Amino acid sequence: MRTQGDHTMIEVPAGRVTLSDRRTERSWTVDVGPFALGTVPVTQGLYEQVTGARPSTAHGDRLPVEGVSWDDAIRFCDALSVREGLRPAYRVPADDTDTDTGVEAPDWDRTADGYRLPTEAEWEHACRAGTTQARYGPLDEIAWHRGNSGERLHEAGGRRPNDWGLHDMLGNVWEWCWDVYDPEVYGSYRVLRGGGWFDEHWSCRASVRRRSHPTLRIDDVGFRLARTLPG
Repeated sequence: MRTQGDHTMIEVPAGRVTLSDRRTERSWTVDVGPFALGTVPVTQGLYEQVTGARPSTAHGDRLPVEGVSWDDAIRFCDALSVREGLRPAYRVPADDTDTDTGVEAPDWDRTADGYRLPTEAEWEHACRAGTTQARYGPLDEIAWHRGNSGERLHEAGGRRPNDWGLHDMLGNVWEWCWDVYDPEVYGSYRVLRGGGWFDEHWSCRASVRRRSHPTLRIDDVGFRLARTLPG
């Protein structure tokens, strides 16, 4: 476990994960190297400390930040990296407001030690924490979902973590991942994982993939920090 500033990250071991997509009925296997991942989604308190902004509709320092786009998330990663003396992972073009219209997309420097979004393979590998079931525990114990959330956001870390110490991998807020979902069909749409506080139980599973445009801001979508480990 590494504590950096006011957030904690877990070192996730290397492994192999098989991803699947119900829409295309396709599956594929990815080898994942070791990396670090935040124990909880980025909170509103941390987001405000770094950016000066509080974009969420519900308010509380320990609540996951929501109402943030994929573009907002990668800019936050770079800003936090600079604040902590790390090399930013992303090069963000001056205008990346609509990558579907031909505007240049951000680049990821995979050698950088700064903060970034997890890939969806990293996310699912970390979520499963060595398990093979749809969830890493009984849903009501590990996740805030439509059946138990009171249809509202809850403080990060309030449910039981998985075996690697990661909280809220399922439920509370969907989490942006780095990956493009399906560029031939959906253009620049990015992957979302994990399910949220307003989702039915079937959406809160390790394998579920959702997609949205990188400019989307909505009240059940946030993100979690990752970092590439040295070597």
